[in-house]
Amino acid sequence: MEMRDVTGTRATSESTVAERSANPSSERPPRLSPIENPRGLKLRLAYWGMRHWMGKVLTPVEVVTARVPESLPITSSFLKFVAKGVTLDKRLWVLLGDLPSQINGCLFCEDLARAMSIRERLGLEAKLDALLSYRTSPLFDARERAALAYVEEATRTKRVSDETFATLRQHFSERQVVEITLLNAIQNFYNLTNLPLGIGSDGFCALEGAKRSAR
Repeated sequence: MEMRDVTGTRATSESTVAERSANPSSERPPRLSPIENPRGLKLRLAYWGMRHWMGKVLTPVEVVTARVPESLPITSSFLKFVAKGVTLDKRLWVLLGDLPSQINGCLFCEDLARAMSIRERLGLEAKLDALLSYRTSPLFDARERAALAYVEEATRTKRVSDETFATLRQHFSERQVVEITLLNAIQNFYNLTNLPLGIGSDGFCALEGAKRSAR
């Protein structure tokens, strides 16, 4: 099933994401085969850490990083920035990260956002379901709408209008505006890495749901 957002652009519906997350093997495999046994100590340690923390190695790491180990510092820097350099509330930046993924149709990133909401008990599932309708959904407040509108416009057109920026500035400091801009750029980077290489959902949402049910 598909849904259309406010601009009429095609987007993947939540039910489709949930179905593919529950059964990622039903998707087409990546265009480049995942490398399960990488070379180099750093990558082997990274694989071990992901298996320990996430339960499996992320497919983008097996497809991209294993072939270009020099790219590991790039993604590591992104993760470090998000973990230590972002002052925005985590619930907000998860929403801001997932909106471009839904617009671009990156099922890997959509699944990961839902898994994070479950793992960290953020309670965002309903908002993630309604994210493409943020302009009209009562689940979102004016502050969230201002940030999401900025992210949406930047993702779709690579620019934002003066009106959109002025609305954003009513709710956020200059530092927070830059944080939102960087978060959006990073998320689009991930999307534009996964989509051309055919990297889909890893099923982390289903894994986290199963863990919660077992507790």
